[in-house]
Amino acid sequence: MLASWFNHVRRRWRGYLTLCATLLLVLFPVLPSNEPGPHLQDVMQRDFISVHTRNTPTTYYEGRQGPTGFEYELMRRFADHLGVSLALNDDHNTTDVLGAVRQQGDMGAAALPLDPGREGVIFSRPIMPLQPLLVYRRGLPPPSSIEDLQGLEIGTLGGTGTDTVMRELQAEHPKLSWKESRDMEVASLLSQVANGDLDAAVVFEHQFRLNRLFFPEVEDGFRLGKPLSLAWAFPAGQGLGLVREANRFLADMQDNGLLQRLETRYFGRDNYLEYVGARTFISHAQKRLPDYAPLFRQSARDTGFDWKLLAAVGYQESHWNPEATSPTGVRGLMMLTRPTASDLGIEDRLDPAQSIEGGARYLRSLEQRLPESITGDDRLYMALAAYNVGLGHLYDARDITRQRGGDPDAWEDVRRSLPLLQESGWYEKTRHGYARGGEPVIYVRNIRRYHEILAYVDRSQEQFHPLNARLPEEASRETFDVIPPST
Repeated sequence: MLASWFNHVRRRWRGYLTLCATLLLVLFPVLPSNEPGPHLQDVMQRDFISVHTRNTPTTYYEGRQGPTGFEYELMRRFADHLGVSLALNDDHNTTDVLGAVRQQGDMGAAALPLDPGREGVIFSRPIMPLQPLLVYRRGLPPPSSIEDLQGLEIGTLGGTGTDTVMRELQAEHPKLSWKESRDMEVASLLSQVANGDLDAAVVFEHQFRLNRLFFPEVEDGFRLGKPLSLAWAFPAGQGLGLVREANRFLADMQDNGLLQRLETRYFGRDNYLEYVGARTFISHAQKRLPDYAPLFRQSARDTGFDWKLLAAVGYQESHWNPEATSPTGVRGLMMLTRPTASDLGIEDRLDPAQSIEGGARYLRSLEQRLPESITGDDRLYMALAAYNVGLGHLYDARDITRQRGGDPDAWEDVRRSLPLLQESGWYEKTRHGYARGGEPVIYVRNIRRYHEILAYVDRSQEQFHPLNARLPEEASRETFDVIPPST
């Protein structure tokens, strides 16, 4: 009884301290100051800011156009705000980041939960809310309360803030038990739920939105506790100049709406590779494709591809919309990046003829750059995957395939390795680091389906294969610490 009362008081007191610290961080650091402080002066003099981060989809990773990620966008803009260059160290997990910030480097930006009780670091003002969410494997009775979690195998990630929420809930629900790991990332955790190693998991809501497309077997259950806050961490004892400047920058980003737009771009919707049904595709094939079919046919004659394959790529990329623009600036019917268009001599990415011709030549160039040992359909499917994720990440997946005893020249083996680029135990060993490796698997799968449907349409068939194939699964055997019930 006394222990329960103590945990209740500690939780209420922790919440009070968090509120007070947040108010202080928001109000006082934004006041004008004529003294930049030694830390800020040091950054300005050496002309770069050193940031400890993580190679994850919510923080920083190498995307189709180069470095990207929600916090990477903020870090880059903050460095530009200071007028210095950005130096990143992404060889960390969440716990390592705070230790590295205490010992060296200028700041940490790695999906860190604001925790004023942490020693040796100072946190910025809140950047965005972090809402814990219970997700569960489809087929189980849908849980809707803490009581429904008893008897379930639940996992979460240690040091991220969700583990703290679970401990606070256990103070009120002593029978609550779970497993936690400090070495995994969200994709690995959701994979364990999907393949049955876990029944449920606790992650942040924005993380689930970012990953749910790749784990259709995982359903969202209910929110747990009150939201935490994402923040940046700075070393204590080096003055408040850099912290104040970061808070000014973040306040400006919030006031001018840029922060909200970045949140929406990265977390506001499910991935753009969302599944599209056969009926919708056929409707577009009847209404839109006739305007562009002659262009696809001409590019097919020029490059040697089947025109229906190029049309399937165009639909996957833009739904045959010549004015399509992604949040990252990829544009046109074939969604060419600006550097790719420049290399191909494409002057207007929004011109359908130029876009289709450029996309066909780019796909052929990727296919020609693959090793000669890859042949037949395997070569085509890997070229398509590289069109989506880049050759560098495809080569990383082939290396992983070789390490796992598979055939790096066989698409069936490589497609099982691509999703591992989302798991820290694998991508940390690769040359190009994290990639949303589930995307090219879905990308190639969808294009094959669309191509198949177009082939049926071309032969005047009335029945079409259903689009119901599922993403291959890989079991993940990460190590957990078991947190037993408190009674």
